[in-house]
Amino acid sequence: MSGEEESIEQAAAARRERLRALKAAQELLNTPDENSVQLEDKPEDANGTNNEENILNMKFRNYLPHDKHLQEGKLAPPVLPKFEDPVALVPIPQEKKEDPFVNIAPKKPNWDLRRDVQKKLDKLEKRTQKAIIQLMEEQEKQKQLAEADGGNGVVDD
Repeated sequence: MSGEEESIEQAAAARRERLRALKAAQELLNTPDENSVQLEDKPEDANGTNNEENILNMKFRNYLPHDKHLQEGKLAPPVLPKFEDPVALVPIPQEKKEDPFVNIAPKKPNWDLRRDVQKKLDKLEKRTQKAIIQLMEEQEKQKQLAEADGGNGVVDD
């Protein structure tokens, strides 16, 4: 159980430190700065009037006050320089426009038939090659027989 007690004590110590830091920050906010202007402390003019109007130098960037005296402190919105995009200045080269319907139709009208029948065509091609080889062998045998008969027999004139 000592582990729990230590963790509770550490949490309490951390909280105390945070509270001290918050109190110190609050005191800094409440103490007046040397640069802050307080109207009550300013001397009066020779006429006996306070220099409030001369001392107040408020600038309003995003707020338009209702008081006419304060409206003079409204700043004009900043004017941003024109940005010219160097990429936008270069014209985009025109590409050839193709008719979209040309790409829809297949290049050959029987491509789907060939795809479906390709296995059968492969089998037939093998059989055709075998048949051609058999025919060539038969023709070769017939030539050999003809040569054998022609060499042994009488020559016809």
